[in-house]
Amino acid sequence: MQNVGRCCTEAGGRTPPGRKSCRLIKLASIKQWARAIKRDVVALWLAARDPRVPWYAKAVAGAVAAYALSPIDLIPDFIPVIGYLDDLVIVPLGILLAVKLVPVELMAEFRTEAIRRSKPASRAGLAFILAVWALAALALFWLFWPR
Repeated sequence: MQNVGRCCTEAGGRTPPGRKSCRLIKLASIKQWARAIKRDVVALWLAARDPRVPWYAKAVAGAVAAYALSPIDLIPDFIPVIGYLDDLVIVPLGILLAVKLVPVELMAEFRTEAIRRSKPASRAGLAFILAVWALAALALFWLFWPR
């Protein structure tokens, strides 16, 4: 993978004979990253329920897992650009923070268990996002109601 940056520039932008296409290499690494994110979300869901995990790590892991597993986004995807911002930036950064807070040996155990499990559904995450939207609607209603 050290030659990934050079392979597209060799042979005038064409893939040299006997080498995989740079696009295939990049696509494979993106797919691997996405699988790791999915695995870590399930591992954080497990961490939030384990009594060996510190309370602050449980809180962050539970919030991140609930949001990532929720069928509703805080920022809807149909909003141009910022709609995907939470999926591409906020969720991975939350996962990174939560993984750092969970003890390393426990996180390794949760990752192993996450590979064997299917993706859970988060009713708590759904309820949280719906509550945020309801509070935002009430705040806007209160703000713009004629007095």
